[in-house]
Formats: sequence, C-alpha cells, structure tokens
Amino acid sequence: MTPTETTAEAPERADMWKVVLRCRCPRCGDGPLLKGYLSVRESCPACGLDFGFADPADGPAFFVMSIVGVLGMIALMALELGVHPPIWVHLLVTLPLILILSLGSLRPFKAWLVAEQYARKAAPPEFSSIGGHGEGSRWRERRR
Repeated sequence: MTPTETTAEAPERADMWKVVLRCRCPRCGDGPLLKGYLSVRESCPACGLDFGFADPADGPAFFVMSIVGVLGMIALMALELGVHPPIWVHLLVTLPLILILSLGSLRPFKAWLVAEQYARKAAPPEFSSIGGHGEGSRWRERRR
C-alpha cells in the first residue's frame, strides 16, 4: 500500500448526498472529483484514490435530459394552458428555466454516477469470447 492510499470505506448513504451535491471524492469526501466543469480528475488530491474506474459516459446527460425535459415540458404546458402568453414570454421564462436546470444538475449527476461506481466496486470492462460466434460455430453447420 502506498502512502497516498488509505483503507477508508465508501461513505454512508447520508454522507453520499454531501459527496454528490459538493462533487467530492467518494472515498474521503474532501478532494474535488471534477476538474473544470465536467472532466473527472485522474486521482483525488486528498486521499490519492485513482478515478480510473470512473466512466459515467453519457449517463449524466441522459438523466438530466430525461428529468429536465419532463419538468420543462410540464412548466411550458402549465404556462401555456394557464395563461396563454405570447411566444416571447416562453423564451424569457421557460428556456432559461430549462438551461439553468440542465447546466446546474449535470455536475451532481456525474458525481452521483461516479460515487455509485465506487460504492459498487466498478472495474474497467473485460471482454472475452465464449466461442459461440464466427466461423466454426454449430449454428452455421446446421443451416447448410
């Protein structure tokens, strides 16, 4: 074990919300998880945890798009059906609401997915063939 590694466990569920909302390291809760706006750091500067396991890919964008899209459409339809405003009101109210919700929730969703990967001990994927495809498989012989 190197000096930068610790034996700290994953945070409890109550602390997980603090980690997610503050975008902190899932092991220690102190070091920043992200550099810039959405880039995951290589390791935690506080405890040395290597973030190589963390690959949230498009997950945060999917969740934000789904949740904010539904909430945005509810707000748009409630405003439209309740008040019947001109289109410029939608541009001044609904569009900024959707942008603020989207940009404001991307970082916490990314931190949540990384924290869940850490808590569930995610590892880089390893693919191996079981030999049931390609040349020499039995289904090709049966088709002839």
